[in-house]
Amino acid sequence: MTTTLELADKLAIHELLSRAAYALDERDLEMLAASFALDARFSMRIAGGELAGPFHSREGIMDLMTGAMAQQTDKRRHVVSNIFFPDEPHDDSEGEGIPVISNLTLFATEDGAIALLSAGVYHDRVVQREGRWELVSRHLELDKSY
Repeated sequence: MTTTLELADKLAIHELLSRAAYALDERDLEMLAASFALDARFSMRIAGGELAGPFHSREGIMDLMTGAMAQQTDKRRHVVSNIFFPDEPHDDSEGEGIPVISNLTLFATEDGAIALLSAGVYHDRVVQREGRWELVSRHLELDKSY
């Protein structure tokens, strides 16, 4: 699958990924929810272990995210970098959307100390609906538990 994206679309997708990370860190649930399509799905694998998910729908994903936030006592920073648009998706699926790959570096601050919690790779699919880009599929491969 080769998709040619305009520069403005690539920039908008970069901003979508950054907004989702910022919203998660700031616990801005409205902004975070708006990053996902209503029919989105999310899955995660930690250090090659068992697959968590997929979690279906924006509501299901938000339940997962808010549950995780409720357990955190630290301040998280999700740093998204090395964003690119592969010609072929990672999972060889023909699902809806344009594939996007990016790196995640996850930091936490607690009691004045900053720690690197984990790193990983996002395998996303994004769609443009009603003039705005949304995550329709997100899979996170984490290098270690967080």
